[in-house]
Amino acid sequence: MTEETPVIRKPAVAGKFYPANPIELSKAVASLFTEAQKIPLTGRPLAVIVPHSGFLYSGKIAARAFKLLEGEQFDNVVVIAPSNTVFFKGCSVYEGVGYETPMGVVEIEKELSEKIASINLSVYLSNMGHATGPTRGEHSLEVQLPFLQVVLGKFKLIAIIMGEQEEDTARALGQALGSALSGTNTLIVAASNLSHFHTQKEAKAMDSLLQSAIQKFDPKALMDAIESGKAEASGGGAIAAALHAAKQLGGKDIRFLGYANSGETTGQVDEVVGYMSAAILSSDMPGSFGKVKSIRKNSPTKEEELELVEKHKEKLKEIVASAITAKLKDEEYSPPVLKDLKFQRGAYVTIAVGGEPKGTAGRVKIREPLYQAVAEMAQAAATQGIESHALTESELDSIELKLFILSRIELVNDFSTINIGIHGLMIKLDMHSAIIFPSELSEKGWDRKQSLERLCLKAGLPKNSYKDKFAEIFKFTAQEF
Repeated sequence: MTEETPVIRKPAVAGKFYPANPIELSKAVASLFTEAQKIPLTGRPLAVIVPHSGFLYSGKIAARAFKLLEGEQFDNVVVIAPSNTVFFKGCSVYEGVGYETPMGVVEIEKELSEKIASINLSVYLSNMGHATGPTRGEHSLEVQLPFLQVVLGKFKLIAIIMGEQEEDTARALGQALGSALSGTNTLIVAASNLSHFHTQKEAKAMDSLLQSAIQKFDPKALMDAIESGKAEASGGGAIAAALHAAKQLGGKDIRFLGYANSGETTGQVDEVVGYMSAAILSSDMPGSFGKVKSIRKNSPTKEEELELVEKHKEKLKEIVASAITAKLKDEEYSPPVLKDLKFQRGAYVTIAVGGEPKGTAGRVKIREPLYQAVAEMAQAAATQGIESHALTESELDSIELKLFILSRIELVNDFSTINIGIHGLMIKLDMHSAIIFPSELSEKGWDRKQSLERLCLKAGLPKNSYKDKFAEIFKFTAQEF
């Protein structure tokens, strides 16, 4: 049942369902998140149900669910989506190594994908439903990834396309997920649109019936409503599978987040498509998974951290240079293991040529060993330039590198504790964020107020946004070399 499997699944609907330019795509997602209201939760998101049309039509409803993930970290995300382009039996778990969007490649979690596919014959490793040509490629799974890339950053993907939306298939997939995902830090995303091509009045009645079954946490009632023709959902099986899995994994509550239909965008109310989003919650507190583990694991004292970084900074710069060279020459690269640098710290890499910035990449929180993280960031920085600004292989001998190794970030409750010249700053507000390093603040000669204003402007916010009650300002120190 396996077609020829490409190593990386290329985007099929970039430029059609969402922007093809990575910067425009990031801005589009950020704008949708800014408009979405974040609903307070009584538990941690275990699964979300989202629509799968283009951003113009269903993006606002999808963003309401994905916005709940702000501040969360998931090691893995399972996306279950229906096949709109080809019919096949059962569920196809993608067997390639990555799913690509204009914002980069999302790595496939191979071990979990294989485990899920080994539990039931209805669920199998395949490229079926994932292929991008020669006809129009499947969009339902792909359109979820930019939201996840923006809100979660780094995660691994288990990509599942359902070829049929049958109750038995949904139950088999749900049970396989419940078994394979137990004890893991995994989010489930179920993609589905609702009623198709009825009047707006008829659509609202049908979709309300489906919503009621979902809120009752009743996958059988959901599938019965669809099979009877009283309701419709292109990904009804995906939703039912998520409900079955969530019950096994400790789901306790369902929050309905929003509803709309295409008529509200187009003004055409004779034939509309319905969209909804919802979240399935566990009893855990939001953001709670693995907190103790992530704080304690491989965390040296400040003195140990500084000594280790000083001792190895030349080696780290060698890793960065080698990683960039390999990327531009399209070669594989794995950094040498540095046992003293297995701990996790925020890090950034900047690249310039002749004083002209070429790229910056990094994160304030990393889950990989530091030596591995800087290699990944170096390659990201090397490839983020656009058109004439892109770094080229001919510039390798003249690149100027700088690394920033960050301390733990600290939430600022009192602006007077910010020490310009020692502290760098970061802001988070809605989906806007920006960071300024200590040396930049010192070189510019800005005072505390000017520094905060510049930080806001860099994030694309009004300069006084640091005063917003929802704004989070962080300070940190950094070693630069």
